[in-house]
Amino acid sequence: MHKRLFHTAIAVSLMAGLSLPSAALALDAKQKQEMGEFIKEYLIANPEIMLDVQDALQKKQEAARAAMANQAVASAKDEIFNAKTDISLGNPKGDVTIVEFFDYNCGYCRHALSDMNQILKDDKNVRFVLKEFPILGPESVAAHRVSAALKQIAPEKYPEFHQTLMSGGTRATEESAMEVATSLGLSEDELRKVMKASPNDATVKQTYQLAQNLGINGTPAYVIGTEVISGAIGADELEAKLKNMRSCGKSDC
Repeated sequence: MHKRLFHTAIAVSLMAGLSLPSAALALDAKQKQEMGEFIKEYLIANPEIMLDVQDALQKKQEAARAAMANQAVASAKDEIFNAKTDISLGNPKGDVTIVEFFDYNCGYCRHALSDMNQILKDDKNVRFVLKEFPILGPESVAAHRVSAALKQIAPEKYPEFHQTLMSGGTRATEESAMEVATSLGLSEDELRKVMKASPNDATVKQTYQLAQNLGINGTPAYVIGTEVISGAIGADELEAKLKNMRSCGKSDC
């Protein structure tokens, strides 16, 4: 009976994270075996404890990832929010900026297009930066190369190009992107000259590295303040974070 109580005290103390006297920890092989058997029996009888442990671990990991992302954002603000190769929509002097990492062939990004449009319609004081992140294969890279050339030649055409290509019902390729660009009045020959002279590879590599530093491995992903947000969370959630930025200076008050 006394052994059982002793083992229970040790197990409870270990689970609670309490320190034990050195004498209590100096167990012989038999006592360690008995303790192990008791803990196993206890966990089998109370499996919900493992759910609590898993939940605590997940929260700890999420907090660690968030802290790393916050640090990464703080160390690369200009590259995230003011890159010369990016184009922003909305108010260029807006008091809050949303940065979206996207791929023209990302189905979730296409769905999120309406979220961006709603925010830009409802909020006249937001700046929305579009950061091209072609990660869905060679066709995506090719489509984004056309986009990059268009931004150099006629940046004022980019918003319409983006809306048209992103809302298209077919997969974005070099051919489909070129078709959209030429429909806006650009010369295919001129676009191809720019694509050959500036293939956009360096910019894409920089974006890949930036995304890796921020812990972004999919699209869409957003940066608001110092928070990195993965997935198409919807206009309501994004607007709530904009409201938080204005009220407390953070996306999550």
